Amino acid sequence: MKNRRYLVVSLMVITVAFLSQSFKAMPPDPELKNIKAFPSTMTYRQVDHEMDVFKVALGVKCNYCHVQTPPGTPRDLASDANPKKEIARAMIRMTRDMNEKYMSTIAHADTATIQAITCNTCHRGAAKPANADIVLKEH
Repeated sequence: MKNRRYLVVSLMVITVAFLSQSFKAMPPDPELKNIKAFPSTMTYRQVDHEMDVFKVALGVKCNYCHVQTPPGTPRDLASDANPKKEIARAMIRMTRDMNEKYMSTIAHADTATIQAITCNTCHRGAAKPANADIVLKEH
């Protein structure tokens, strides 16, 4: 009986030791650099999430706005070498301004939340927004 108890305790200690090695702490988020269109209070994960939303709304990958680096080298997300990055910043500011100045003042009786303008409102999955005539024909 005593041997069995010793064996069970030993197995539990070994299991805990093994599992503790499997669950290592996640590395800290990288430092944000050259952030101009987002509030300085945003975390890396929040900015990264917004970038994912932009990629879907425009149907693009990171190097559409960020400078493309050679294979095997780290991405330089802080670089302003790609002119589309400044266009993206202007679009972020424009969208924010439209939502704050105009959309927030419209009474939205059919919903409890304010309808917001997003990148997808115009881009609809395309890097360049569709011509207004095409959009109007769809409706």
